[in-house]
Amino acid sequence: MTLIEVQAPGMQTTVQDLGRWGFGQLGVSACGAADAMALRIGNRLIGNPDRAAALEMTLLGGRFLFRGDAWLALVGADFAATLDGVPVPLWTPFQAAAGQSLRLGGARAGARSYLCVRGGIEAPEILGSRSTHLPSRIGGFAGRALMKGDLLPIGDPPPALPPLEIRPGVLAQLRPASAVLRITAAAHSASFPDSSRAALLAESWSVQTDSSRMGLRLSGAALAAPLGGSMTTAGAPLGAIQVPPSGEPVILFVDHQTTGGYPIIGCVISADHWRIGQLRPRQTVRFELVSFDDARRLLLAQEELLRAEILGL
Repeated sequence: MTLIEVQAPGMQTTVQDLGRWGFGQLGVSACGAADAMALRIGNRLIGNPDRAAALEMTLLGGRFLFRGDAWLALVGADFAATLDGVPVPLWTPFQAAAGQSLRLGGARAGARSYLCVRGGIEAPEILGSRSTHLPSRIGGFAGRALMKGDLLPIGDPPPALPPLEIRPGVLAQLRPASAVLRITAAAHSASFPDSSRAALLAESWSVQTDSSRMGLRLSGAALAAPLGGSMTTAGAPLGAIQVPPSGEPVILFVDHQTTGGYPIIGCVISADHWRIGQLRPRQTVRFELVSFDDARRLLLAQEELLRAEILGL
């Protein structure tokens, strides 16, 4: 069995797949890759199923020694990766031989990079997923971020598939550089004053440095919220924009709690969840309101582009 030895873990490197869905009623959020689109593309490029587990690196990459040959793909943010000192491309399969070392630096743009390996990272399945949920310390590698000296087994490779490549221009359609998150109205939107709903869309918001996979705190104009920003605890979905008593919004993300006591002014659409995962501390982001019909149309169009141009279906 091929192993990956962690020689340097980076800032926060975890094992992630597409998450453990369907357990919100038990208080277990979906978790999974912060940029699920990148993970799906990376897995398909090397012939894996979409949900094969990979390594998610945040802001600063690690150094990994391969104890056996492996087919790899790096996707997501550009971490200036090199294999034994030779630069390796993003969004393109490449091979590492036994004894070679892959090094990744700091993110040049974006926030997260994914190292996909043919056969996937082997980790115990908990509630149907290998994803690491850091708040509860379940899944992945002992429920935690990787540390120096960890040995990660690679699973058996799937049956051979024809090689896939990304056609020129398609990636720009799937992953535009815009720092705009499209949102729909949410459960408590109508309870907010008109001035707060207008300010949410007019303001440029800065991602605070204490943001995490649980949620992204935003700084900007303080929004007036119903009941002073406190309410009876209710369900809180992925992408929900809560407004606490401080008036500064928080976007609930992949490791979010499944209930919350702050009113929700809007919700980031599913087609833009990957964009949340690539937001960096101090980056500026704006919101654009769309209808529920538009949100569905945008998601279907994104899925069709993935299906037709990259996923090979």
